[in-house]
Amino acid sequence: MKSIGARLALSYVLASTVTFASLFLAGRYFIEGHAIHALDLLNQSEFEQIRASIAPLGATPSEVEWRQRVQAMSSDNLELFFTEIYGPGGAVVFRSPGLHGHDLAPSGRQQAFNENVKGLGELRAGKFALGPYTVVIATSKGHVRVVMSAYERTFYGLLVVMIAVSSVIGYGLSRMALRPLRLIQDTADRIRSDNLSERIPVSRARDEISDLARLLNQMFDRLEDSFNQIRRFTAEASHELKTPLTLVRLQAEKLVVDGQLTPGQEQSVQIQIKELAQLNRIIEDLLFLSRADARAITLDLRPQDPEPFLQGFAQDAHVLAEYREQRFFLTHHGSGLVAIEPKWIRQVLLNLLSNALAASPAGSRITLRSTLMNQCWQVCVEDEGPGVAAEQRERIFERFVRVNRPGNEDKGSGLGLAICRSIVELHGGRIFAEAGPGGRGLTVVFEIPATTAPDTAGNVAASTFHPTGAA
Repeated sequence: MKSIGARLALSYVLASTVTFASLFLAGRYFIEGHAIHALDLLNQSEFEQIRASIAPLGATPSEVEWRQRVQAMSSDNLELFFTEIYGPGGAVVFRSPGLHGHDLAPSGRQQAFNENVKGLGELRAGKFALGPYTVVIATSKGHVRVVMSAYERTFYGLLVVMIAVSSVIGYGLSRMALRPLRLIQDTADRIRSDNLSERIPVSRARDEISDLARLLNQMFDRLEDSFNQIRRFTAEASHELKTPLTLVRLQAEKLVVDGQLTPGQEQSVQIQIKELAQLNRIIEDLLFLSRADARAITLDLRPQDPEPFLQGFAQDAHVLAEYREQRFFLTHHGSGLVAIEPKWIRQVLLNLLSNALAASPAGSRITLRSTLMNQCWQVCVEDEGPGVAAEQRERIFERFVRVNRPGNEDKGSGLGLAICRSIVELHGGRIFAEAGPGGRGLTVVFEIPATTAPDTAGNVAASTFHPTGAA
């Protein structure tokens, strides 16, 4: 059982059950003991009556007188008591007819004992001395059995109720006991690189859980300081690098324009200019990510129909796909409005399209599927490349993470998908990767909340774009 709450509730139920059962056994012992003691008192009282009735006969009444007196008392008691009287030699002077000849007092018995008699069940008997005679008086334990049976039935009924009630109480107590831990878990789960300022509420109680919360808050303080230092360094370093890199690029371009370089030198300078441009893009990307992490980017979100935006993007996507000898398809379902800033979403789509084109071989099909329904705009970009292993699909959205896929010779910086995630999250959405249709290729999906309930009547493709000559 993995749940601590379930284990606590079960422990409470077991403890309650054991306690209740122990109390029952102790109660049963005392109740049965008191009931048997009451029978012993009844037998004692009956003996006192017999002794009182024999007293007028003198110190040594005859056996006939004994028999007559006891028979008279037995008829009065309607066989409530069973009596045996033994003479000085051990011979039976009198035995109640209801005993059917059964001997109640064999030698060696205690003063009070239990005896099973066929047809009568268990009897509680007491042995008393009256002069040279021994008087044994027994009473049925039937009433005791009835009381104890009722007690046991009551116990089993209460046991079921107690287990049910203790389960509810145990569950409630475990929830209350673990509530601070759940609060710690929920708060810690919300604390991410873009939300390091949140802290776990600490109760006034000086207990182990509050100490744990304080310790975690101290750790989050150190993490926040470390992240802030990294962000400041990234932003400042990127900013400081832009100016000298720009100067270097301008000087290299001036050398080419002057025309005083040999062909070999000019080729080397052109390579430098290309690499400087790539380095500038990386710096711009790092600056963007730093601003996005600091929530320093303000989006101009306006509700709009995404279909015209997608149709415009599809024109450029078709050209890029043709250049890579691939085909691009766009499908859009549903209608409604989505609050987006087109230039940023276009950047996301371009990054996803570039990755898909780079990962797919010539002649492949790149599909962009757009669906607007259930208060959500979902966009899927599917490629026909080698795909990405399931354990790596979450990591590809981290910075500088590049997955080497067979046939993918892209020399990217590993920041494209990290930028996509930042942009989508700034729009209040999420982005993730999954296996392509039929397990082939990779599908990158991002979802952004819709601003109005879409019209899903019929739920058919509202628009479909194909490149010229595509099937």
